[in-house]
Amino acid sequence: MTSILRWVPTSLVSSALRCTRTYSTHVDVKGKGKATTTAAAEDGEWETVIGLEIHAQLKTGRKLFSPASTSYGDVPNTNVNLHDAAFPGTLPQLDLNAVRLSLMTALALNCTINPRSTFDRKHYFYHDIPASYQITQHYNPLARNGRIQIDKGDNGSSRIFEVGIHQLQIEQDTAKSQTVGSSVLVDLNRAGTGLMEIVTEPDIRSAEEAGAFVKKLQGLLRRVGSADGDMEKGNLRVDVNVSVHKRGSPFGTRCEIKNINSVRFLQAAIESERRRHIEHYLNTDTPLAQETRGLNELTLQTFPLRSKEEATDYRYMPDSNLPAMVIDPAYLTKLRDQLPEMPWQSVERLMTEYGVTKRDVETLLGLDEYEARGVKYFEDVVGGNRSVAKRAMNWIVHETLGQLGKLNKSWSPTIIPPALMRELVASIENGAITGTTGKSIVKHLLSLPSSVDPTTELDSVLSRLGIHISLDPSASDDDGGEGLSEMCLKAMGNQPKAVIDYKKGNEKVVMRLVGEVMKISGGRADARKAKTVLEELLKA
Repeated sequence: MTSILRWVPTSLVSSALRCTRTYSTHVDVKGKGKATTTAAAEDGEWETVIGLEIHAQLKTGRKLFSPASTSYGDVPNTNVNLHDAAFPGTLPQLDLNAVRLSLMTALALNCTINPRSTFDRKHYFYHDIPASYQITQHYNPLARNGRIQIDKGDNGSSRIFEVGIHQLQIEQDTAKSQTVGSSVLVDLNRAGTGLMEIVTEPDIRSAEEAGAFVKKLQGLLRRVGSADGDMEKGNLRVDVNVSVHKRGSPFGTRCEIKNINSVRFLQAAIESERRRHIEHYLNTDTPLAQETRGLNELTLQTFPLRSKEEATDYRYMPDSNLPAMVIDPAYLTKLRDQLPEMPWQSVERLMTEYGVTKRDVETLLGLDEYEARGVKYFEDVVGGNRSVAKRAMNWIVHETLGQLGKLNKSWSPTIIPPALMRELVASIENGAITGTTGKSIVKHLLSLPSSVDPTTELDSVLSRLGIHISLDPSASDDDGGEGLSEMCLKAMGNQPKAVIDYKKGNEKVVMRLVGEVMKISGGRADARKAKTVLEELLKA
C-alpha cells in the first residue's frame, strides 16, 4: 500500500501540545512575597535517584509486524502497510530478525533471557496509534536482570558503578505528530516500527552519569548492530524518571520526563527536575505531585503534561494473534558466540596488550562504532609487534587523522593500506627514513584522489616523490650527493653564531644546527644521527 493519506489532520491535540507553562526556579512562598530557598541551598544533603526507559529503533529495515519500509525522511504516509493502518482483518507478521537483534542486545547487556516470552496489547485511544492499542511485552518480556558497568571517566562519570537492566522488551513504535496551526497532523511512516524498550533500575545518581550510560549504551547498540542509536532522527529516545530525597531517608516522589532526544537535553531535564524537587521540599509542606512532564528545549525547564493519578487504565491483555516465543538454548549459545568485542573491552585489551592510551583507542573506536575498523586497522599495522605499537598509534591517530582533518576528508582503512603504514612505521623506527620524510609521505598519500593500491610498497612511493633513503654518517659524495658529515659542516658554516654559542657552553643550540641539516637535506637526514655528528664536530 503506498499512500493512504498525507499528513492526516486530527482534532485530538495531546495535553503536551496544549500545555505551555514552564517551571521557574524563583517563586513566591505561600503568597508572602519573599523569595524561596533555592535548590543550591543545602544541596549536599540531597541525593538524586534516576532511572531510564530507553526506546531504541531496531535496525531491520522493515516494520515489526509488516513488510513496510522504515527508511527515514520519506514523504509522509508513504511507508504504510494495511496492518500499520489497522485495517480490519489484517494480521501481524513478526520479523524474526528483530527478535535476533534484540536477543543479541540482551546478551551483550548480560541479561537473563526469558525462555518463553509473549506479546500483549496495551490499549489506549490516541491519534498516533491507529489500532487504539500497541503491541508490546508487559507480562513476559524478552529478557530481564542485566547490567552494564560505567567506569570512572566514562563520558564524565566521577565513579565506578553498575546500572541494572530491569528488562528488555520488543514493541511497536507509534506514529509521528506535528502541529500545524490548530491541527495535529499524523505521519504513519513510523507507526509499527520495531523498538527495544530497555528499562534500567534506579541506579543512576546524576545528570552526568545518565549521559555516560546513554553514550555507553549507544556504543553497545552500534557494535552489536541492533540499532544506530541516532537521537537526532528519533531512533533512540529516552524517558527519564527522577526523584530526590535527603540522604538516609526513603526515596522521594518520582516524576517522569518523556521523549528526550539528545544527551544534552537529558542532562538538562534531570538538572531542572532535581532543582524543582529540592525547592519544593524546602519551601512547602504539601506532597510533591507525581506527574509526567516534558522538557522545553528553549528554556531547558520541565513542564507538566499530565498527572500520574489520572493515568489511563491500559487494560493489558495477551495478543491473540501472536503465539508465545520459545527460545532454543542452542540458538542462544550460537548468538552468544557471535557477539563482537564491546567498545570498552577493546579499550581495556589494547591498553593491556600494547601499552597505548585510553584516549587514542577511543579515537580509533570513533572512526567506526559499528565494525570497529579503526581497531582492526591498528592491529593490522602493528602485526603483533608490541615494540612499535605506540609509534604506530601516533602515526595513525595524530599524523594521519590530523592531516585528514585539515583536508576535511574521511578516514578509511584503504586510504593508506595497513601493510604500507606498517612499512612506513618500521622504516622510521629503524632510522631508514626520518619523521619529517614520513610526514611528507603521509601528506602525499592523503592528497591522492583515490585510495592507494593495497600492494603498493614504500620504495615505489619514495621513488615517486624523489626521496632517497636516509643518509649514513659514513656516506660520501662519490655518487654525486653529499654525505651527512658534509651537510653538518655546511650547516655549521651557515649558522656561525650557533657554533660560537655552543662552544661557550650553550649546548641547546645544537638543535638549531640539526634543523639546518634537515633543511639542507630536504628532510632526508636522520635527525638523531645528525645531532651525534654535529656534537663530534663541535667538540673537535
